Amino acid sequence: MDRSVLLLVDVINDLEFPGGDRLLRNARPLLRALPKLARAARERGIPVIYANDNFGHWRSDFRAQVDHCSKEDVRGRVLAEALRPEKDDYFVLKPKHSAFYSTALDTLLRHLGTKVIVLAGVAGDICVLFTAHDAYMRDYELVIPRDGVASESKKSNTWALGHMRRFLKVETPLAKDIDFRKLARRSGVKRSTRGVTR
Repeated sequence: MDRSVLLLVDVINDLEFPGGDRLLRNARPLLRALPKLARAARERGIPVIYANDNFGHWRSDFRAQVDHCSKEDVRGRVLAEALRPEKDDYFVLKPKHSAFYSTALDTLLRHLGTKVIVLAGVAGDICVLFTAHDAYMRDYELVIPRDGVASESKKSNTWALGHMRRFLKVETPLAKDIDFRKLARRSGVKRSTRGVTR
């Protein structure tokens, strides 16, 4: 039984905010790593979950956000186009930094029998970090591809990855080294390095 999911945080993002240009520059590696990782997950039958800000629009819906972020004049279009969700993917709208805060994410993960979360997205030092803390406190194992997260500052991104490795027992392989077949065999009881190559 597959027990892992791929959780993509704020990748459907217009990046129309101060610092969005810097975040986009640093997110270029995501354009190479994450579409391949998402494709590998879908081919394996691994659930792909999008957790996205609602941009403060409480009546908005995820499909409307995808359409908005795909417009030609939107800074984040290149990221949204590369990581456009497919019809069988899941999504949650989040009001704050963590994908767990005031959302149905934990209920969905329990329903899916999740033990391991492969977590990626932006920003590594804010929303990914907050989500990782909440996942750790809920006893999920975490794998975060180091080429699958980006922040406005490369220094902050490196700090966040180091922090998560040290305090949350996060594994940070390259995206290409994540093997969903091996992750599927994990029990979720013991934190280990099986399924990834550091």
